[in-house]
Amino acid sequence: MKTILVVLDRLSNQVAQHTMGYLHAECAQGNGHYYRLTCELPSLSRPLYGCILTGVTPVRSGIINNGVNRLSRERSVFHYARAAGLTTAAAYHWVSELYNRTPFVAARDRHTDAPELPIQYGHFYSNDSYPDSHLFEDAESLRLRHDPHFRLIHPMNIDDAGHKSSLSSPQYRNRARIADGLLSLWMPRWLAEGYQVIVTADHGMNDHRSHGGILPEETRVPRFVFGAAFSLQPDLLPQQTDLCGTLCELLGVPHDKPLCRGPLAELRG
Repeated sequence: MKTILVVLDRLSNQVAQHTMGYLHAECAQGNGHYYRLTCELPSLSRPLYGCILTGVTPVRSGIINNGVNRLSRERSVFHYARAAGLTTAAAYHWVSELYNRTPFVAARDRHTDAPELPIQYGHFYSNDSYPDSHLFEDAESLRLRHDPHFRLIHPMNIDDAGHKSSLSSPQYRNRARIADGLLSLWMPRWLAEGYQVIVTADHGMNDHRSHGGILPEETRVPRFVFGAAFSLQPDLLPQQTDLCGTLCELLGVPHDKPLCRGPLAELRG
């Protein structure tokens, strides 16, 4: 099944509970389900991109801070998809550095069309203030032009607002509302066309305008799931390390990653 993963960078679960009106409305109609999970540590972006996309914790992968600038040594969902002959697409320059080429060279890597790479197609931006509206348009252009089986959409404006204004600020919470509104523009057509969609975050944000520790507002993040492949069972406890395996199951590709089958419907058994 074609699958879309949306990682709303630094979206704390407590803010997701209050601001994501469209996503919660879809869940209320029985079209999806909302779960809360605790991210792995440290609660930093590059380590947790690695965890989300490979199922391997930061301490095991060696990607333990944002300054570790090298290709991941772990196989990612992109690698499994490519090995099975599927197509992939993504955004954000740190993801390119983890799975395609490092260091990121904008003139070479900003717009990627490279069938030989794990992420074949990408609009890899590097400015965290790059408008989320443009990012979703970029992602949709990749879908329309290349029809990838797996697509990672990674907006950064929530994170940018949190670092500038803190967890409790109107700026941070309103950026979350804007992201929810952008999803309301694009997600109905994805669901109508049969995509499986997961919306989550790498980690949260604190009132000191930072993260990296173990405060609940830094470590508790949402996971929304939408599509026919999900059981929508309540009271499940998904883990961040099971997301890569879940994505591979949705895509129907062989893998050796951790997996919690509870959230899956048609693929269980």
